Amino acid sequence: MLILGIDTSCDDTSISVLEGKNRILSNIVSSQIDLHSRFGGVVPEIASRKHVEIIDSLFCEAIEKASVSKDQLDVVCVTQGPGLIGSVLVGLCFAKGLALSLRKPIIGINHVEAHAMGIFLERDIEFPFISLVVSGGHTCILLMEEPCRYKVIGSTRDDAAGEALDKIAKFLGLGYPGGPIIEKLSEKGKTDYIKFPRPMADDNNFDFSFSGLKTAFINWAKKHTVTEENIHHVLASFQEAIFDSLFGKLIKASKTYGINRIVVGGGVASNSKLRSFFKEMADKNGLSVYFPSPANCTDNAAMIAVTGYFYFKKNLFSPLDMKGFSRINIKGI
Repeated sequence: MLILGIDTSCDDTSISVLEGKNRILSNIVSSQIDLHSRFGGVVPEIASRKHVEIIDSLFCEAIEKASVSKDQLDVVCVTQGPGLIGSVLVGLCFAKGLALSLRKPIIGINHVEAHAMGIFLERDIEFPFISLVVSGGHTCILLMEEPCRYKVIGSTRDDAAGEALDKIAKFLGLGYPGGPIIEKLSEKGKTDYIKFPRPMADDNNFDFSFSGLKTAFINWAKKHTVTEENIHHVLASFQEAIFDSLFGKLIKASKTYGINRIVVGGGVASNSKLRSFFKEMADKNGLSVYFPSPANCTDNAAMIAVTGYFYFKKNLFSPLDMKGFSRINIKGI
């Protein structure tokens, strides 16, 4: 079985060819960081235009690298949402045209579900499991009941975790994307230098809020001074508050549903400090936590393809008139 995966959910254009469930024949990712860094964040119009410019050549590159012909493809899988709607529509329209011309079935994939299922590119996880998807655009907890069946049990009420990191980096003039910059600057910092709040920690739900935490940081920075001497400690404390907030809700979800298997995906999951923090906390709480390799945490088409594999096996295909969407369906499927 040869599966084509296409992802244009935000500012990365990615196309992958997958053989079976986890043999990656190609996984091409074209980043737009250089285009957006001058603005301190992704500009939707620029992102969608760039997708239009390169998606055809990227498809040819992915097919060539995989050493297959387009006629050999068995199914076309594409991000249907959530994401920047202009970007999503570029990939969706390309996929529809390709599937129609090749007379192949098409499967629309939920980008957030794909982050949760990306772990299957590297290892099998027993269902059910709980998944945290944490990135610049999304922070949510999914109850993965079985392949192709999940529920969104918690989500952010405002900023995503990665978004909060990016905004603080922009506030301090550190550059974009902010997450990796803060990760680097926090390496030698003291995580207890400032006791930042853990928003919604005591609430009886699995939701997050990072806007207040971001405001707490800005208020502290305005009252005090972020200097070369203390910036490592200040950022380490802020980053730790985010990680602690995330894992606190995972513990609640694990106890509520009686599931001790946790899968973490999304761009922020590539943060080495988050990975070590989560593993330490998981050991203390009797949980098993699993991460894809850092390269498979960030947006890529291979995770779209592997999610499509499970839908293909169940004959769950999409109509050609399916619509793209910008926000995740909080009810799941």
